[in-house]
Amino acid sequence: MTALPLILTVFVACAVEAVEALTIVLAAGLTREWRSTFQGMAAALVALAAIVAVLGPTIALLPLTALRLVVGALLAIFGLQWLRKAILRATGYKSLHDEASAYLREVEAAKTAGLSSRGRVHDWYAFTLSFKGVLLEGLEVVFIVITFGASQHNVGAAVIGAAAAVLVVAVTGIAVRAPLARVPENAMKFAVGIMLTSFGIFWGAEGAGVSWPGQDVALLVLVPVVALASLGYTVLLLLPRRSPVTPAPEKVASS
Repeated sequence: MTALPLILTVFVACAVEAVEALTIVLAAGLTREWRSTFQGMAAALVALAAIVAVLGPTIALLPLTALRLVVGALLAIFGLQWLRKAILRATGYKSLHDEASAYLREVEAAKTAGLSSRGRVHDWYAFTLSFKGVLLEGLEVVFIVITFGASQHNVGAAVIGAAAAVLVVAVTGIAVRAPLARVPENAMKFAVGIMLTSFGIFWGAEGAGVSWPGQDVALLVLVPVVALASLGYTVLLLLPRRSPVTPAPEKVASS
């Protein structure tokens, strides 16, 4: 895989996680106070940097075959989970993820929470809310960056894609000072689920010893196949469900 497709794939995947983290940070900062919110965000970023520093070199030391087998399996599982949720939301079996509603819930919780300080942190609630939100969403970003980057021996390109996604979302959020509710998040998750599942199948099969025709060119066939299968399941779930036929009551013969 060349650098550009890798950067774009990581960018889209990480943008979804960045939007969700932005919603939590804005709720904490606008409702409570920005200083404690930024302290929590900074602490989460330090923790994520430490995780990357430990896991990155360790994963890179694994043999490429074993690495692609493990990473392929993880990406396939991860991608299928995203696809399942996206399909259920697209067909109405699961409610759409609404960043505006999520933001309002966080704001209401932040308004009712009491004020307490610990050490140099003036507002402990804003600190912990920001820390947990950035850390949890950041862990998924780290997973995407490490798995994609290590499998292609191009962690730098994956980091560029992730950093660009976080930067674009952060700048946009600061400019509008509101959650990015208009971002088609479910469509993005659908696309990311297709990409993760496709790469997971591709790398997992390579790790198991499969030799794909045309090497990386096989992805140009595999991605559309996964996309068509996902759209097929979506169409099937959108079809009207047949109601069970109620048998007509039997007539009682007159004597």
